[in-house]
Amino acid sequence: MKNLSRRKFLASSVRAALFGAYAINNTSTANAQATPWSNWSGGQTCQPAGRHDIASEDQLIDILKSTSGPIRPIGSGHSFSPLIPTDGHLVVIDQLSGILDYDSSTMQATLGAGSRLGDLGPALAAIGQGMFNLPDIDRQTVAGATATGTHGTGITFKSLAGYITALRLVTPRGEVLDIDVSDGDLFDAARVNVGALGVVTRIRLQNREAYKLKKREWTAPTEDILADFDALAANHRHFEIFPLVYSDYSMVLSIDESDEPIGQTIIPAEEVTLADLRPLGVDASPPEKLAMNNALAANTEVSEAVDLSYKLLSNVRNNRFNEMEYSVPATVGAECVREILKTIYDQAIEVAFPLEYRYVSPEAPWLSMAYGDEPHATISIHRTAREDYRPYFDIIEPIFWKYGGRPHWGKIHSLGQRELSQLYPRFRDFMEIRESLDPNGRLLNAHLKHLFIA
Repeated sequence: MKNLSRRKFLASSVRAALFGAYAINNTSTANAQATPWSNWSGGQTCQPAGRHDIASEDQLIDILKSTSGPIRPIGSGHSFSPLIPTDGHLVVIDQLSGILDYDSSTMQATLGAGSRLGDLGPALAAIGQGMFNLPDIDRQTVAGATATGTHGTGITFKSLAGYITALRLVTPRGEVLDIDVSDGDLFDAARVNVGALGVVTRIRLQNREAYKLKKREWTAPTEDILADFDALAANHRHFEIFPLVYSDYSMVLSIDESDEPIGQTIIPAEEVTLADLRPLGVDASPPEKLAMNNALAANTEVSEAVDLSYKLLSNVRNNRFNEMEYSVPATVGAECVREILKTIYDQAIEVAFPLEYRYVSPEAPWLSMAYGDEPHATISIHRTAREDYRPYFDIIEPIFWKYGGRPHWGKIHSLGQRELSQLYPRFRDFMEIRESLDPNGRLLNAHLKHLFIA
């Protein structure tokens, strides 16, 4: 008889898949070679005519002017949607990285667009700055993360794109545009651009002074947390839950600023014996899974950790997966979660990953999932990379539509121009700017044509 540790419980179900060590499979190759490309999960692949690893903006301009046909910029390859695949040219921006300049009085920093978020944490801390928020993982480039509307957690925090104060965009015709708030509509179109307006080479972000956070993780009944979610989200800097499938429990995460010493604490759970809980195979019934998972979840440890902000806001992973994420108005978020969990249970869908449920602040970039005046809840579902995600995602996606869901641009979805123009109030305005900057559609692969061509 021993405590069932939180780590052991999560490893036996989904935590290892969600928060393992992370690796990228897209390494640099020689300029203009026709090297096969695949994204991180392996779900998206292509054989481009050429792959260009650029080292400067001048080199990028030369490539844009000297080549013809389709061209797509690529970052870390972490998007699950088919934003990249093309038989044309790929432009790799990895070498456009690092802190290019900064201002300690305004707490702003100009970053190379190919900078990985995980590399920026210590670099910004060295100059006394920290990003307001970070997404769940930090291997994306800053250009890729902002272009797809990638966000973190927190009802008072915008997506990464919401903190952009200026950016440099090179159009498919080789024109260099320096864009900031004075550019009005172009600024709000360019901050979340899905790589359809040009190639972003540098981004200026609004940051704050470097700071520490305290993270607390535990399990609790899902309905109890959903009932108090608005208050909990308002009372914590960051608050989110991971509702467990075939369970009445969720993993719960809160993060707040702290001046405590850096370190970690484990609070033991009640002792529980597993002798009477036989292991369940894939053929176990939903009620059997429910009983087992509830027993496990009710007896997990509580963990607390204090560290520098960038070390706690993001996680590292190595177990590959594919993901679908939609945002829905926060007022209907809990109802949407309940319907997804019930559908998985009623249809006995074989899935181990929990959902992910969190709030994000309303913001101004036109293609942001949280565009508008009201906060949105984002809900994610996952499938391991070795499994066919389509049957599961095809069942769940219509539930998101029922609640007015907007898809994450970097995650899998099936919507096209007709549906998207109803979900994003400024979508047609974005389409007009896209056409003005890329009238020949060089940046459009098959997926982007589905998004933006009526």
